[in-house]
Amino acid sequence: MTNTLHRYGKSETFVDDYIVFSLPAKSKAAGQTGDALAAQKRFMQIAAEYKPASLGDALHGGSLRPTRSKSIFGHWGKRNKPNFKKVLEGMSKAGTMAAVFDNRANAEAFVKRIKEEDLGLSVNISSSIENAKNACKNAGIPRHSIAYSLGFEDVGDNLPGKQAIMLSTMCGHGMLSINFAQKMMSFVKENRRTPKEAAETMARFCSCGIFNTTRAARILEDVRIGVK
Repeated sequence: MTNTLHRYGKSETFVDDYIVFSLPAKSKAAGQTGDALAAQKRFMQIAAEYKPASLGDALHGGSLRPTRSKSIFGHWGKRNKPNFKKVLEGMSKAGTMAAVFDNRANAEAFVKRIKEEDLGLSVNISSSIENAKNACKNAGIPRHSIAYSLGFEDVGDNLPGKQAIMLSTMCGHGMLSINFAQKMMSFVKENRRTPKEAAETMARFCSCGIFNTTRAARILEDVRIGVK
């Protein structure tokens, strides 16, 4: 199970949301030794070739990161451009590395390429069941296993604020509060910020870089035009 399984929403809301993880694993019983960092760097370098929405190193952060500025204006502007180079150069220790895609063709092509590279890493795909199955099928991989998140008790599809839940749960480590999501929703509804600007600002507080700005902007656009 991974922290991305708790993303809230119907399966069709994940049409542009694919997270592909690289996970190192050692087993002394199986005689596995060595450092997976070189293989993981290669994994991330390849991911950057397939136009990801985000790259994330769980130890150091994603391609959009917080600022030390104490001014509210430091959270907006041109600096909200994903910096993949910073993620790649900052990788110093094997850990959980993730590539987030907002395009089916790119995600499936990346998974197929990673299979061909045979880096010796454990790789997980987190998305809707259909998306993950299609990606595996395209790469010629039989599904190894599957994990479900059972959702939230008493959270119905007509619950007021469900879009805030969809936004908040895109950070599986709980770094994006419901209040923060609602604040960004208010900014968008008041035309103080565009959906894209609000999505990029939220992404910078996701510590492992798995927040999908494309999906978030789509959700915020629904908020802007009044879709429930």
